[in-house]
Amino acid sequence: MMMERTLSIIKPHAVEKNVIGEIFTRLERTGFKIIAMKMVHFSPEQAIEFYAEHKKRPFFKSLIQSITSGPSTIFILEKDNAIQDFRNYIGATNPENAASDTIRADYGNNITENAIHGSDSAISATREINYFFKNHEILPRLR
Repeated sequence: MMMERTLSIIKPHAVEKNVIGEIFTRLERTGFKIIAMKMVHFSPEQAIEFYAEHKKRPFFKSLIQSITSGPSTIFILEKDNAIQDFRNYIGATNPENAASDTIRADYGNNITENAIHGSDSAISATREINYFFKNHEILPRLR
């Protein structure tokens, strides 16, 4: 296995539910290390730029409205096979289709308010991490 990094966003409706700590605890218990984090309130321009790959999808407008509705918690996770393990752990994009005990099944409301974002590939992870964090803000945990 290879040590990887992935970006995650706890979306505004989940932040409002006060489940940030619960999500962090669950992730740490499964071996993920949080190596950077911040809170951001996306502007419409930032949201459109960040989610540009979804621009032609029917849910794009509601995605932008949702992610700009309040503050989000953005963080980088690190572990062996982080990208795929995290995708499995958060569950299907639509919480109705997510396996039980996944983050989206437990905290998501619908396909737009699905609680959490996770990078879907190494290329996306690199782009998304660089979008939000400078190198000096990333603090690998050596122990």
